[in-house]
Amino acid sequence: MTEPQQRLPSLNALRAFEAAARHLNFRAAADELGVTQGAVAQHVRGLESELGLKLFERQPRLLALTSAGRSYATHVARAFALLAEATDTLRPQPLRLTISATPSIAAKWLVPRLPAFTAAHPQLELNILASDALANFQSDGVDIAIRQGRPPFGPGLTADLLFEHEIVAVSQSAMHADEEELARLPLLRDGHDLWPEFFERALGRPMPLTIRSTRFNQTALAIDAAIAGQGIALASRFLVEPDLAAGRLALATQASMRGGLDFYVVSARKPRHAEQAAQVRAWLLAQRG
Repeated sequence: MTEPQQRLPSLNALRAFEAAARHLNFRAAADELGVTQGAVAQHVRGLESELGLKLFERQPRLLALTSAGRSYATHVARAFALLAEATDTLRPQPLRLTISATPSIAAKWLVPRLPAFTAAHPQLELNILASDALANFQSDGVDIAIRQGRPPFGPGLTADLLFEHEIVAVSQSAMHADEEELARLPLLRDGHDLWPEFFERALGRPMPLTIRSTRFNQTALAIDAAIAGQGIALASRFLVEPDLAAGRLALATQASMRGGLDFYVVSARKPRHAEQAAQVRAWLLAQRG
């Protein structure tokens, strides 16, 4: 025969005791549990009566655990943690997909759009891997990547055009310049350092040797500096479209330059989670507008 199960104190009494033991204050425990201070005190008194020992020393404006109370609080907290862990294992966990993108694309284009994706696909959790390093779909656990390049990207990969690479010069609206003034304003240069090429191809003249400039290692930082009025930055048009539309930036010149490598959404032909990966790909491509 099985042993009869030992009778345990009420769960409500244990919850009240555990909360009071953490806060050392009945009112704070009551606020956490959404009950009255009197209810917490009554639960604790009932628990002490059932156990036949004091769990708290009660003094004016002071609540302290007894030696027995400290030991019991440790075990009760551990028991509640085990219950929470066991319950979580029964709940379906959202499927996580990893998107790889450069820090600038992640910061200026992808992250602002994530709330809309989360609202539309609450069952999916996105992990954004922002790095200039070329991610590996196998070893890095990447499901989808936004890559700049020229297809094909490799065997076993599929790619769809996200944006053509059009490079524009942008500045704070108040700094709007014509092409002559452009050569006299501070240039914000990123790791790609396309300004010499932009002067030659888009403006039709060499870049002045004495022009002032500030260098950044990320395009997103140069764009933010332009928004702050620190100079003129070069960026892919799709990265600055929201800032242009909102008036935070303006085109410093109507001249633009076609970049040699466009931006693609890339994934494995046989992804780990085919249905979910297809949803994310479709959403990314729908953001082209």
